[in-house]
Amino acid sequence: MATAKKAPAKKAPAKKAAPAKKAAAPAKKAAPAKKAAAPAKKAAPAKKAAPAKKAPAKKAAPAKKRTPNAAFMKALTPSPALAAVVGSTPLPRTAVVSKLWDYIKKNNLQDKANKRNINADAKLKEIFGKAQVSMFELAALIGKHVK
Repeated sequence: MATAKKAPAKKAPAKKAAPAKKAAAPAKKAAPAKKAAAPAKKAAPAKKAAPAKKAPAKKAAPAKKRTPNAAFMKALTPSPALAAVVGSTPLPRTAVVSKLWDYIKKNNLQDKANKRNINADAKLKEIFGKAQVSMFELAALIGKHVK
C-alpha cells in the first residue's frame, strides 16, 4: 500500500518540476559567482531523474529475437589441410571455428605473453601459412580453406 501512495506523489512533482526548471534557468545565468555550492546540488537530482526515464525504454527493446544467419549455418567442406585439424565431414563455419579453438587450447598453442596470438604447429602452419597469427585473422584464413 505504501508503494502505491508513493507512485502518484512522484508523478505530481515531476509535472511541477518542468515549470520550475524554466524559472531556474535565469537564476543560473544571474549567479555565476556561486559555482561551487549551487551547481553541485542541482546536478545530483538531474542525474537521479534521468535513469528512471531510461529504465522503461530498456525493457521494451528485448522484444525482438535474433535469428541466426543462414550463411553461417550452411555446411562447408574443409580443405585437406583443415580436415587434419577439424575432421573431413562438412561443418558450418561456426563449428569449424569452434573445433579449431578446441585444437588450439588442447595443444596449448596460444602465445603465453600475448593471448591474442596463436603459435602454429605443423598442422596449423599449412592452414595459416606463417608461424604466428592473430586471433582476428583466424576467420579470414579459415575462409580460404572451406567450400
